[in-house]
Amino acid sequence: MFVARFIDEQHIIYANRTFPTKKASVARFRHRVILGVGGNVGDTRRRMEHLWIYLNRLPQMNTIQSGVILKNPPFGNLEQAYFYNTIIEISTSLQPRALLRLLWRIEKRFGRVRSFLNAPRTLDLDMIFFDNRSMNTQELTVPHSSWRERQSVLVPLRSLKRNVQKIRRQ
Repeated sequence: MFVARFIDEQHIIYANRTFPTKKASVARFRHRVILGVGGNVGDTRRRMEHLWIYLNRLPQMNTIQSGVILKNPPFGNLEQAYFYNTIIEISTSLQPRALLRLLWRIEKRFGRVRSFLNAPRTLDLDMIFFDNRSMNTQELTVPHSSWRERQSVLVPLRSLKRNVQKIRRQ
């Protein structure tokens, strides 16, 4: 069950036993990564709970903590449902491009179809930060190019129970 708190007319924060949460275990892999998670097709909040369980079972990563879920308006293509967004911190030994490919496979497993830019989607996974690294390639930009302008990143990021400044000093 989710508890809702209204920020304003267009933004609602949802919390439950999984979002936000911090696991007691220590990160067991080399790299620390902040993932942006979103979606607006179907029961997205339930899908996020299933994603948390799924990520916890993957041998390539360890989940560390999650933020609150934010319901917010779409951008780009405005003729679609509101989005639900959150942040998940993981540790992994994968390099950025290998992690990106894994994230694409996870999106596909959860029903994502890439039809057009900013299309409605069941699940969207973005790398917001990867350690202190900066990279800009055709397929991947880290830190995420517009993380500072998006409430869908900033609100859940602020809710993390640990200081993520250790990951990315700005």
